[in-house]
Amino acid sequence: MDIEATQAIPTKPGKVYASPVTTQGKPIGTDRDTLPKNFLLRVREMGDKIAMRKKRYGIWQEFTWNEVHEHVRDFCLGLISLGLTKGDTVAIIGDNDPEFYWAQIAAHSARATTFGIFSDASPPELIFGLTKSNATFVLAQDQEQVDKALEIHDKVPGLRKIIYWDDRGLWNYEHPLLASFEDIEALGREYAKSHPGLYEQLVAQTERDDVVLLSMTSGTTSLPKLAMITNWRLVYGYQIGFENFLPTYPTDHWLSFSPMAWLTEQAFGFTPFLMDGFIVHFPEGPDTVQTDIREVAPAGLLFPSRVWENLASVMQIRISDSSPLNRMLYKAFMPIAYQIIDLEDTKQPIPPHLRLLRRIGEFAVFEPLRDKIGLTRARNSLTAGAALSPDVIRFFRAVGVELRQLYASTESAGTMHLPGDVKLASVGVVMPGVEVKIAEDQEILLRTEAMFAGYFQDAAATAKAIDSEGWYHTGDAGYIDPDGHLIYLDRTTDMIELANGERFSPQYIEGRLKFSPYIQDVMAVGGFDMHYVTTIININFENVARWAEKNRISFTTFVDLSQKPEVYNLIKKEIERVNETLPPPARVQKFVILHKAFDADEAELTRTRKLRRRALEQKYGNMLDAMYGQKDQVVVKAEVKYRDGRTGTVETAVKVGTL
Repeated sequence: MDIEATQAIPTKPGKVYASPVTTQGKPIGTDRDTLPKNFLLRVREMGDKIAMRKKRYGIWQEFTWNEVHEHVRDFCLGLISLGLTKGDTVAIIGDNDPEFYWAQIAAHSARATTFGIFSDASPPELIFGLTKSNATFVLAQDQEQVDKALEIHDKVPGLRKIIYWDDRGLWNYEHPLLASFEDIEALGREYAKSHPGLYEQLVAQTERDDVVLLSMTSGTTSLPKLAMITNWRLVYGYQIGFENFLPTYPTDHWLSFSPMAWLTEQAFGFTPFLMDGFIVHFPEGPDTVQTDIREVAPAGLLFPSRVWENLASVMQIRISDSSPLNRMLYKAFMPIAYQIIDLEDTKQPIPPHLRLLRRIGEFAVFEPLRDKIGLTRARNSLTAGAALSPDVIRFFRAVGVELRQLYASTESAGTMHLPGDVKLASVGVVMPGVEVKIAEDQEILLRTEAMFAGYFQDAAATAKAIDSEGWYHTGDAGYIDPDGHLIYLDRTTDMIELANGERFSPQYIEGRLKFSPYIQDVMAVGGFDMHYVTTIININFENVARWAEKNRISFTTFVDLSQKPEVYNLIKKEIERVNETLPPPARVQKFVILHKAFDADEAELTRTRKLRRRALEQKYGNMLDAMYGQKDQVVVKAEVKYRDGRTGTVETAVKVGTL
């Protein structure tokens, strides 16, 4: 096979590109080739040192490695006493908590599989996930999740127990399937009396090829599939990714915020916790994350691209709401920071006077700004899930946060930016242990040991995804640039050709538009029977409402605000800004501002907040007809919620904006 390192080599269809970086760590032996084995190694090494913290009622509660070991051992043996065996599936639905980690390690120690479910999953989605995964045990965080599980339990054959770990509101619940986390631990302690040393024996029997996770694919184009993730997929993926790209230490702090149902959090939070032994923190709740990040000031952060986009918007709005002096300093030093970035990207020397001004700006503007959002110690700041706009990456670099993109999927490791080598338009260089090939149609193919073991009980889909030579077909389009960076374009099915023969990437346009603090979400539309590009825009209600109040524009509801002429003019200016960076055929010519936000519960978004394009095009077909049919508005019915809590239905005209 013709393999070349990706250095100064342009893309050649069919050529295999490998990393120029070699893995330098010691080979992974059988003593540490599974997650449970590494867990016991960390317990022996670190014992009474802090392993994790959970914030409850405003106070950080600490757990040592020895305490975590006790919870894991007792819960594991408790599940075994109830009949858990190798290959069984333990489904977990809830926010990130110590119990989530404990349950996963416990199940993996028994050679069982865990299946994380997004906490906002609806009952029908829960039925689909539990039946497809053959779940025998369900861990539900709290009353809300328990209610959903009890509602559908009779539709899930083979379900033995529903176990909860937050008992608020559950004191009067009585059901034969229900048990608390503490109840299972008590069973485990009792079971251990007649089975001394069993937990350690179980861990020693775990194997690298054990399937430890079922991870649901995003399902943007079809029903989700369950990818089987082995110990080796995570352990080897950790070695090739962290050794050269993400230096981590036991003294580091990690905030576990991204959903555990998302494999990226498992690979970059849960796995290195077991491999390196850093301290993992769990926020009190979704509403306290920003405050908790500032208190923890983690060394590593992994957010989906949408969260980084929102964070950039928040920072820009805070600057606009700050004192005149702070605004003046920001406007003075931000162009200097951008100028330095441009020089770095072109590998030109930075003049001494710019270095001096950057240091002054660091003291006066950038360090205080990073402190406000908890990024003062951020060394490994990652984004994944969808390509992030270069504008957002450039913004964070300007304020002193080296935000690096990761290109991977549930199925396979891929590429990542090296420290100090962040190319704005790329998603990084090929990771060690990974091979990349670009097909004739520009599809990205990946091959590595850090790959999934196939789709659960779906041999046909597995054979379609992995060819006879072991290449995983990503369905993404891209190319390798002369510097060895992978340039991601879009899904191959989403690259759109207009009626005039021109092709464009909707995701690129969407990413640039979402850099605006006034745009929450956007879908760019085109097609073989359409001569130009249009967009459906979701406004960022909080930011646009603040802007409207400052400009003395009155409004009552989201619907009312979205259709204000002043808001249309505001969004029009943001689209014009992006249009200047696009070739003429790809420029947006018409747009509508949607009367509501895209909603995962209405199947408009996946649970990882990706657009379901086909569903959206069908649902809002009348708006597309208006934009391509020379109409100036379309009438829709919308449910509204007033500020006093009342809800109602209104009929409103959604305007068509023209550029």
